[in-house]
Amino acid sequence: MRLSEIGRLVWLNLIQNKFKVFLTSTGIIVGSATIMLVIAIGTGGKLEVAEQFKNLNAGSIDISYEYNGSGFTGGMSGGGMPGGGMPGGGAGSAMPGGGMGGRFSPFDGMGNQMNMTRITLSQEDADNLKESIPEIASATISYTTRQEAEGGSMDESASYTIAGVKENYADISNLEMAIGAFLTKDNDTYKERTCVLGYSVAKEMFDSVLDAYDSPVYIDNRSYVVSGVLMEMGTVASGISPDEAIFIPYETGIKYLTGKDVSPAITVVAEDVNDVESVMEQIVPVLAETYGEKVEFTISDAGSKMEAASKSNETLTLLLMAMAAIVFIVGGIGIMNVLFVSVKERTNEIGILKAIGCDQKDILTEFLLEASCISFVGAVLGVLVSLGITPVIEGFSVRVELSLGGGVLSLLFGVMTGTVFGFYPALKASRLIPVVALNHE
Repeated sequence: MRLSEIGRLVWLNLIQNKFKVFLTSTGIIVGSATIMLVIAIGTGGKLEVAEQFKNLNAGSIDISYEYNGSGFTGGMSGGGMPGGGMPGGGAGSAMPGGGMGGRFSPFDGMGNQMNMTRITLSQEDADNLKESIPEIASATISYTTRQEAEGGSMDESASYTIAGVKENYADISNLEMAIGAFLTKDNDTYKERTCVLGYSVAKEMFDSVLDAYDSPVYIDNRSYVVSGVLMEMGTVASGISPDEAIFIPYETGIKYLTGKDVSPAITVVAEDVNDVESVMEQIVPVLAETYGEKVEFTISDAGSKMEAASKSNETLTLLLMAMAAIVFIVGGIGIMNVLFVSVKERTNEIGILKAIGCDQKDILTEFLLEASCISFVGAVLGVLVSLGITPVIEGFSVRVELSLGGGVLSLLFGVMTGTVFGFYPALKASRLIPVVALNHE
């Protein structure tokens, strides 16, 4: 029997049983849609992680200290930013790399009150680390606080993250300027009231980046001149973004906003990413020379944060893949059951085909083609379903990156599932004895 004739028989059987074909392919539809969305969500997750950490130097290490003992008055003005690039949090809030890790007790192990000298990291500590540890390429110090600010077309002030930073902060954090220039050493030395706006802040205050440049911004009722606006960076770890921060010179912030009551964080960058662990081990003894061995600092590296986020995304992708595999198996079993019923219903037809000269190969090919066509129809519908529900998924703030490769893979998985699960019913049909099949009622 020619393949064209077999194909015509398959086509007639599918056309005459449209509803049954649709119901049979339901499992494949769900499985195919799931596979495509798994790939799209996995790709979107990878891109999201990359964007979240794009302003972090993989070799950056944050050092901070938290005051948590009685006897201290005055709040903390902020924390550090991982990789030097994540300002955020309010006064005394827990921020990545911003400190909230170490603990200071006013009593020693014997219950005797200890000397409660206030510990505040400084630029001298950052310089000392850079000089003492050869593997460190650069070091900076920064802090954050929350203050009321307004400017441009705003009718009233709003609370913003204010980051006090040094001139090398932008290089360490991989921040890029949309317009203007970042803060300079002179700005810091002379405690000048100048600032750099995050992209979202500039848009919110002035409606455009161009209008924001060289305009006045009022922070805590004092005017600051906008020396530049950052490029849009996107969301970073812990939901904190440079887009939503205002950067001012380190010393300016201490003079006009926080006073000495500030808890800064030091960020150092290793020359080589492979040296990060070695640098972290050397940081503790260097700081111990200044503050003593009993003082505990919070030390974290950007690489670990990136790795943890990537592993979390990979775990989610694997779980979704497992779910897709289960759905495909269920869909394949559905096709197998329907084909078994079909073989039973069409036993006389199989007997007639064999009586007119069709061999086992022809019957096997016919039923396998039917299974493959049913699963192909299901796979195509599954791809269309995934395209339709993508906007719904994105509505839940899940990034979905659909791709042609994902669609092709969904089709291949669908057809393969139908073919594999349809093989045994097709084989059973091909082995029917003609006389027995013709006498079947």
